[in-house]
Amino acid sequence: MDEITVTGGFWREYQSLNAESIIGHCLEWMERVGWIRNFDLAAAGTLGSDHAGIEFVDSEVYKLLEAMAWELGRSADEALAATYSSLVARVAAAQESDGYLHTSFGHPGQRERFSDLEWGHELYCFGHLLQAAVARLRTGHDDDLPAVARRVADMLYREFGPGGRTAVCGHPEIEPALAEFARATGDKRYFELARLFVERRGTGTLAPIEYGPEYFQDDVPVRDAEVLRGHAVRALYLAAGALDVAVDTDDVALKNAVARQWENTVARRTYITGGIGSHHRDESFGADFELPPDRAYSETCAGIASIMLSWRLLLATGEARYADHIERTLLNNVLASPRADGRAFFYTNTLHQRTAGVPPHPTDVSKRADSSMRAPWFEVSCCPTNVARTLANIPLYFATADDAGVQLHHYGDYRVDTRVGGERVALTVATDYPFDGEIAVTIHAAPLAGLRLSLRIPAWAREGATWRCADPTVTFELLEGHVAVSGACAAGTVIRLDLPVQPRLTFPDPRIDAIRGEVAVERGPLVLALESVDLPQGVTLDQVRLDTSAPLEGTAAGATAHLSVVAHGAGGEWPYGGAHTVASEALGPVSLIPYYRWANRGPSTMRVFTPIADSNSETA
Repeated sequence: MDEITVTGGFWREYQSLNAESIIGHCLEWMERVGWIRNFDLAAAGTLGSDHAGIEFVDSEVYKLLEAMAWELGRSADEALAATYSSLVARVAAAQESDGYLHTSFGHPGQRERFSDLEWGHELYCFGHLLQAAVARLRTGHDDDLPAVARRVADMLYREFGPGGRTAVCGHPEIEPALAEFARATGDKRYFELARLFVERRGTGTLAPIEYGPEYFQDDVPVRDAEVLRGHAVRALYLAAGALDVAVDTDDVALKNAVARQWENTVARRTYITGGIGSHHRDESFGADFELPPDRAYSETCAGIASIMLSWRLLLATGEARYADHIERTLLNNVLASPRADGRAFFYTNTLHQRTAGVPPHPTDVSKRADSSMRAPWFEVSCCPTNVARTLANIPLYFATADDAGVQLHHYGDYRVDTRVGGERVALTVATDYPFDGEIAVTIHAAPLAGLRLSLRIPAWAREGATWRCADPTVTFELLEGHVAVSGACAAGTVIRLDLPVQPRLTFPDPRIDAIRGEVAVERGPLVLALESVDLPQGVTLDQVRLDTSAPLEGTAAGATAHLSVVAHGAGGEWPYGGAHTVASEALGPVSLIPYYRWANRGPSTMRVFTPIADSNSETA
């Protein structure tokens, strides 16, 4: 965190929104609904069946602590530091003498510890506690929360480690958390436990449920699976932990298995926004190419879990396609969740809103999938706190360094100050990306022997990207997914990269039945959407068709497209029949906005994919 700093622009706005609104909003709501008070009651010995919230609300407190820890690593905010310390103390006071720490199990009137591994989420909650401690350790503080986490991890090792119970948690999360905690503390026991949990998965240790064992990823061992399946967040967290195990044990077969699952899932089970999950009933993946836009579940947490997995694959392989997918998912799925003021969120992220949403009451707790507009809080509020921790540590996804040089994976206004081969490298990146494709990288310090710098070229930009430097000794080499820059790079050297961000048409694979004959518009890394508030009065989204023969025009953040309007009849007794002719009238250019911004202007309808205006005849 001390080697990379956001200095302004797009990402500074989001980090400020997180620091000034989202984190405080989450804290306020968790105090209001009693989730933090659970810890106070546990510490006092008075917690029982009056527990507030469902079984895993502890995890939201831990994700909030993680967000606070990353934010404190970025800024010296005395008020936030005091709030953080107070919250840690309340959590720590509830820890039992053997290290166990959970407010839903083991207290008078509650179920026994580890008595419901299918649905209890105990290990899931512990995983988020460990990740919160990792954030604290990685920002230079080995203090109270890491001490609490060590006691929890030691308890888990005794309970589930070698010689302990052969079991797994119904909701993966402990696996990547233990691996992260092992790296942060240097204690290899925690990594061994992560490996055991990964290897046990898929061997039938969990009881049967109505959704089938694939819901828990308990149908086949991780290394034997071909594609991610079942509950989307569970599958992605498990895959992230499995890749951690593969990397740290040099298990090539396991690493290849996870990469294969990622590749097949991205190719066949992922929305254009990077969102994942088309089943509402069990929050799961659909079958291959089952991607209906109006039934997209596309949970915000699944998008964040996808980023966690893609980031690990990027670190393990250096392949730019993983950074491409992080960018797509982050900008178009995850950023769609928070409202512009940071005080309401989408839990699910539809790609086609057929009826205008209903604004939730600002003091009501919403059902997670029932909210048709962003809601301030949910009965299951995993997404707001997940957004908070992701935005708080977002710079860590931007760049990497190794003995060969520095690699820039994402673009914004930020500063890098690190060491390569023992020598200092300092540079700044300046751009209006993602709205503009001009990127300037200024070198401030480089090794005497020269600097090797890698700049990612997104897949959509590879036909038109250009790069240049006024220093003739600086050389460029186009490689797979990036351009390698080499040279002495004296202080003041500026390397310029231009990415073509003009709008373009994107056509779906014809195997996606729900959107066959439709088209989307993208501009640079942004997926665009047509929102009803941008249509003329009296025109509805189900009437419009997009003219693919007319040019798209870029705007400051989106585009304009030429649409036509078809007149539908009043309807009959049966909505099916033969081909019928419909009247069509040109509507002219209409604005399309970045998808992540939709529903910020009041109730509306919206669509990402629009039928193509290619004839005056439609087949019913």
